[in-house]
Amino acid sequence: MPVEFKDYYATLGVPRTASDQDIKKSFRKLAREFHPDVAKDKKTAEEKFKEINEAYEVLSDPDKRKKYDQYGSTWKEGGGYQPPPGWQDARSAGGAQSQEFHFGGTGFSDFFEQLFGRSGGGGFGFGGRDFEAAESAQPRGPARGYDIEGDILVTLDEAMRGSVRSISLERVNPKTGQTEAQTFKVRVPVGVKEGQTIRIPGKGGDGANGGTSGDLFLHVRYAAHPDFRARGSDLHYDLDLAPWEAVLGTTVSVPTLESPVKVRIPAGTNNGCQLRVRGRGLPRGRDGERGDLYVVVNVQLPPQLSEEERELWEKLGRVSRFNPRQPA
Repeated sequence: MPVEFKDYYATLGVPRTASDQDIKKSFRKLAREFHPDVAKDKKTAEEKFKEINEAYEVLSDPDKRKKYDQYGSTWKEGGGYQPPPGWQDARSAGGAQSQEFHFGGTGFSDFFEQLFGRSGGGGFGFGGRDFEAAESAQPRGPARGYDIEGDILVTLDEAMRGSVRSISLERVNPKTGQTEAQTFKVRVPVGVKEGQTIRIPGKGGDGANGGTSGDLFLHVRYAAHPDFRARGSDLHYDLDLAPWEAVLGTTVSVPTLESPVKVRIPAGTNNGCQLRVRGRGLPRGRDGERGDLYVVVNVQLPPQLSEEERELWEKLGRVSRFNPRQPA
């Protein structure tokens, strides 16, 4: 079934020839602008934030970007997007051949699920026994319904504080051909991790002959954040420093998922050095223990020099005894 094509380049406001650096720069700018925590219109910002994250999820990944460019080139303005060839075959390989699903509220569009989701592009994988298998089973005893799998996009703020999400699930009944819709609440627990699975009992396929329903499994994927990278329960933040700040040392204000903290930069800090701020990462579990925040130093050179600055650098070059190419 055709779905709405998503122009990820237009979403991020970059040309198709944009470099990885340009894509990252545009994402960070837009993500800060539309972050739900700072925007006045939170509902509109939340939807825009999801669109920006989805676009960055694809364009920041070389393999996904290549696949997107390949299939996107066949789309015509004003028409619907058809799934890539073989999508239906890959989708039905796991069972539930006659079923078609659409999720809402997970943070991913139907277009993304069809092109990059589970089961070779179908967006969902299936386990257990499907409806048709249950119908033809002999003897005709109770049969459990099939399980459904999908992805759910979780922000770092949700992982930090937890949340309750409203999820919708539409499916086509293979007997009646009618679309059946369900909406239910899903709790995102505090400290949920990338790759963790949230199980929602009884929200999979219906059982047959009195059998129990299958379950819904949502696999957590962290939304990209404009400031932080998550590594388990730890967060990493890139801090740009001027050369003299790294050489002489300084104190800077660093953002966290809560309030900013002051971090002392020791004199002689090298590029790439990591400074740890204890307990400012994500929750490790329900006991309240937190991961750490790692401040990664990125020494930046001035793009242009005034005449006075050039003279000072030249003087430093003459009087300094430091030679990085000479063994200590």
